[in-house]
Amino acid sequence: MDSDLWEKVLDPDNDYRRQLIDQVVSTALPESKSPEQVSAAVKAFMTADLPHELIELLEKIVLQNSAFSGNFNLQNLLILTAIKADPSRVMDYINRLDNFDGPAVGEVAVEAQLFEEAFAIFKKFNLNVQAVNVLLDNIQSIERAVEFAFRVEEDAVWSQVAKAQLREGLVSDAIESFIRADDATQFLDVIRAAEDANVYHDLVRYLLMVRQKAKEPKVDSELIYAYAKIDRLGEIEEFILMPNVANLQNVGDRLYDEALYEAAKIIFAFISNWAKLACTLVKLRQFQGAVDAARKANSSKTWKEVCFACVDAEEFRLAQICGLNIIIQVDDLEEVSDYYQNRGCFNELISLMESGLGLERAHMGIFTELGVLYARYRPEKLMEHIKLFSTRLNIPKLIRACDEQQHWKELTYLYIQYDEFDNAATTIMNHSPDAWDHMQFKDVAVKVANVELYYKAVHFYLQEHPDLINDLLNVLALRVDHTRVVDIMRKAGHLHLVKPYMVAVQSNNVSAVNEALNGIYVEEEDYDRLRESIDMHDNFDQIGLAQKIEKHELVEMRRVAAYIYKKAGRWKQSIALSKKDNLYKDAMETASQSGDRELAEELLVYFIEKGKKECFASCLFVCYDLIRPDIALELAWINNMVDFALPYLLQFIREYTGKVDELVKDKLEALNEVKAKEKEEKDVIAQQNMYAQLLPLALPAPPMPGMGGAGMAGGFVPPPMGSMGMPPMPPFGMPPMGTY
Repeated sequence: MDSDLWEKVLDPDNDYRRQLIDQVVSTALPESKSPEQVSAAVKAFMTADLPHELIELLEKIVLQNSAFSGNFNLQNLLILTAIKADPSRVMDYINRLDNFDGPAVGEVAVEAQLFEEAFAIFKKFNLNVQAVNVLLDNIQSIERAVEFAFRVEEDAVWSQVAKAQLREGLVSDAIESFIRADDATQFLDVIRAAEDANVYHDLVRYLLMVRQKAKEPKVDSELIYAYAKIDRLGEIEEFILMPNVANLQNVGDRLYDEALYEAAKIIFAFISNWAKLACTLVKLRQFQGAVDAARKANSSKTWKEVCFACVDAEEFRLAQICGLNIIIQVDDLEEVSDYYQNRGCFNELISLMESGLGLERAHMGIFTELGVLYARYRPEKLMEHIKLFSTRLNIPKLIRACDEQQHWKELTYLYIQYDEFDNAATTIMNHSPDAWDHMQFKDVAVKVANVELYYKAVHFYLQEHPDLINDLLNVLALRVDHTRVVDIMRKAGHLHLVKPYMVAVQSNNVSAVNEALNGIYVEEEDYDRLRESIDMHDNFDQIGLAQKIEKHELVEMRRVAAYIYKKAGRWKQSIALSKKDNLYKDAMETASQSGDRELAEELLVYFIEKGKKECFASCLFVCYDLIRPDIALELAWINNMVDFALPYLLQFIREYTGKVDELVKDKLEALNEVKAKEKEEKDVIAQQNMYAQLLPLALPAPPMPGMGGAGMAGGFVPPPMGSMGMPPMPPFGMPPMGTY
């Protein structure tokens, strides 16, 4: 038992070590009865690192019937040493030995990769879970593990087998094993794997087992889903009626997303989720039910989904029911309209909008959208619609639609309603075949803001409706520049066309209008109207007109020229023109109006030269104020026309006699007035002098002592003024007014 001695004899340098070992193994230890001795020997062999020799030693001690055959530690040591030094002997030791630490030795065997030996150890010690783990994890034989599980029939073993099967993708086998193991702990992994493998029949069995052990929302929800996947709808109805903790909303959404609509319908109907139920029924093409569900949901989104589905299915009656609940929302109206139009359902959309007009909550958008639809698809109804509902339309939007669809008449009406008169006028002129109406255009024209449109309208009427241009111009008379209108018509060569208009506006005395009318009158040889125009409107080039017509072939026109010269103060030209046409009366009147004595006397000489004695006599009377009597008598006497001058002389003598009489009368009246004035002045002076003499007598004398206040003895009182031949004095001794 001396460790040092053992170390010495077991030293590799000892030549007798082998012989010593043989003797110890064969003789010494088998005969020893002392555990301490055996222990010291085993320890010495281990210290010397002699595993094979130690095995021989331990086999001698343990396997042969010695006192230490059943020793626990020695058996452990034997197996462990064999595992390290000679693995081929381990299985034999396991089978022959019974008293060793199975769990620990088994783990060592696993670490040494002696899996069969480890399985044998665990199996021998009924460590079934460790045993099946060796089969599954180390040997990796699920078949042997299943066989082993069937043999031992332990839940824990089946559970391990199930987990391994699950890892290997043997989902159905794993579910069966979990059920045998009555193991509900791995339900999340099982559910995930079963769904991946699409083994819902097996999953249903498993989940029913799990429900008996746990109340998990996930389990109940997945059970419903599994029922739906295998089309067991009856079980779903029964299940949701029983107490459960399933999240029915999530399940329903999941079923809907995966197109399990029948099952989803059951769920949504049970939880009264009408919106999702309506969508589900749409997928099932149960449109009437979908409409009923949408009515209960009363959600814009739901109504739209059902409506669009009905449109796609050409269930337009139901679609209209839904649509009427959508179009009352302004934000959704356009979406519905686009959906119908994109699918070519124009008539149905128009019918929907027409029905919407009668709704209590009908808004401007419905009326406007219907107008847009009419513009696109039913133009014959557009104007009537605009006129009926002009106050309830979004006019700018409808204007754009009419412009796009080229409904010019309706577009014009909308512009007028929107007070866009410039655009209305422009539209009428640009698209007159469709949009023009004379009365309407007149009403619009007077309201436009852009002045240039007036003249554009003149051009338009000149080109397309010349017969009505005067009517238009009369309406615009207060707004247009008459000069510019006349210039437009003159350039177009149709000045005569607007003669009535020019006559109507000539009262403004515009030069261009006057000249244009005068020119027309000259062309028409209407000298009466020309003379009237000249008399009433003088703002024109008078000399130019006179020069233009002074050589006219008509005498009356030349007479008008002379008249113009007379009005312009060109007396000589007027008289010369009148003399040329033998219009002696006009010449006399012109000379008389000129106030020029020389012109009048020259005209007398002209008549004498021409031998026009009657004209000579007439000229004396017409130019009576201008002609000097001496000149007249001289010319008459020289030319033997005294008889024709006698009336003039008589008139002259009578006039001058009257004038002398008037002068004499005026002189006498002036003298009389002077005398009367001098007399009056003398009377006034005399009266003033009299007043001055009587004034001291009218004043009282100062009182004397002892007279008792009387001015004089006996109280002298002067006689009244009237008794002395003078007017009485006014109070306070003042003379009467007007005496000075």
